[in-house]
Amino acid sequence: MTLDDILSSLFGSYPKIHRDGPILTGQASLPDGQRIRVLGFTGGVELGVDHAIVLAAQVIDIAGGADKVPILFLVDSSSQRMSRRDELMGLSEFLSHLAKALQLAQGAGHRTVGLLYGGSAAGAFIATALSCETLVALPGAQPAVMDLPSMSRVTKLPLELLEQKAKATPVFAPGLENLARTGAIAETWDPAKPLSEQLMAVLAKSHDGDTRSKLGLARGGRQKAELIADRIVALAVEYG
Repeated sequence: MTLDDILSSLFGSYPKIHRDGPILTGQASLPDGQRIRVLGFTGGVELGVDHAIVLAAQVIDIAGGADKVPILFLVDSSSQRMSRRDELMGLSEFLSHLAKALQLAQGAGHRTVGLLYGGSAAGAFIATALSCETLVALPGAQPAVMDLPSMSRVTKLPLELLEQKAKATPVFAPGLENLARTGAIAETWDPAKPLSEQLMAVLAKSHDGDTRSKLGLARGGRQKAELIADRIVALAVEYG
């Protein structure tokens, strides 16, 4: 689906969404009358310091409002912009600022739903899609925390070995199916059905904390994360 198709399926023919280069901002309403604030990063470009600070400012502005309107964060990017300028300006700090802004909004009572409809990788993926309370995706989305060739360069392990591990262990592997098995992606939406109905169904569900490790355990993609987290909490309570 194109971005226009997605917006039309979510909000009808004329959503009030402003596009400033790759950055999306605006607001719209769902068929049930619920207001939605829409943010996003689109066009498959790299997420740099200039984009991150603009998006973070938008999120902080929403978090400071009196209402608890949900935020829909649309994601189609490549990786973070690893230019010399961006790195010297402190790119990692800008990306973490954006991630913390989304956490601030959630703490202020705003549901945050990420919709991954294109690509996204590395820091750009972590600071946007993975920092949302709930992440959903459309078929054809291409998420990756780190692609295997890059992982090979960092770990010094042969690419062939990582490809073998990726077949058995989803946490090693990029791609929509693997990220869903780990619990990072809660749902894959059906583009043949109205996206508005699927978003309303997500927002209608009660949300009690971060459920990704539980999903990963249930789907067989993360066998230990939930058990280890529960043990840490139990120890903290016992000795706290």
